[in-house]
Amino acid sequence: MSDGARTSRRAVVGAIAGGAAACLLRPLWALESTAPLTRPIPSSGERLPVIGLGTWITFNVGEDTELRDECTAVMRAFFRAGGRVIDSSPMYGSSQPVIGYGLAKLGRPATVFSADKVWTSSEAGGPGQIEESRSHWGVRRFDLLQVHNLLAWEEHLPALLAMKAEGRVRYVGITTSEGRRHDAVEQIMAKQPLDFVQVTYNMLDREVENRILPLARDRGIAVLVNRPFRQGSLIREVERHPLPSWAAEIGAANWAQVLLKFIVSHPVVTCAIPATSQVPHVVENMGAATGSLPDEAMRRRMVADVERL
Repeated sequence: MSDGARTSRRAVVGAIAGGAAACLLRPLWALESTAPLTRPIPSSGERLPVIGLGTWITFNVGEDTELRDECTAVMRAFFRAGGRVIDSSPMYGSSQPVIGYGLAKLGRPATVFSADKVWTSSEAGGPGQIEESRSHWGVRRFDLLQVHNLLAWEEHLPALLAMKAEGRVRYVGITTSEGRRHDAVEQIMAKQPLDFVQVTYNMLDREVENRILPLARDRGIAVLVNRPFRQGSLIREVERHPLPSWAAEIGAANWAQVLLKFIVSHPVVTCAIPATSQVPHVVENMGAATGSLPDEAMRRRMVADVERL
């Protein structure tokens, strides 16, 4: 992490702690009184809010207590707005212990839906890695375990399914990102009893609309969406332009909500998991789980307008 990034993040902590906090957090009070939109997990019917919280990069803050407290503030705002799904991985540096730190400070909210991954080429190393991850989080068991980027999935997926049968995890899935290995993802989805698949999907990366999302619908598989902002590059690009007039028609007050509402308006998407380390951003993101969603005609208009920017 650069010194500039560290200074920026600490500036946010200071703003929240000081007089600017009321201004930053005012939208949260409205969110607290509005239940977020939810979608069912097809394999169980359990409903999840359509916006979750990713932790890639943003929660990799090491042992810095001040930065850990910032991540805790993000989690607090997320839960207060009705959020549940937090997603992490052993690949994400210190993100898992930072989540555990935050959950402990927040009294271990019972509503958290813990989604993590196994990420090792060693079949023998999978159980130990999962247990270490669980210990970092401080949860009794994970709600969802996924094979990260299909790494050694032939070995790990049967082990995860056995854990599910034994009641040691509630749901099982696989992940990929940035459009990689979609053919393999489809083959696994078609043959294996998955509860979840996690893929990249946003207004410019729409390849999954062709085959993966229809297959998830047909197979009854929940869909988590990663990289909704292309690791920030997409939102930085669109924020250079004025918010379109049609944003008000879908209840979007900012570009983040426009991009997220497009994603979660797809009827097969269960939950999008944008990552952030800033309270104002998580409040913006959770706002996408309220109000109306675009219909198919509006979705086409949104894509056309954003592609022209």
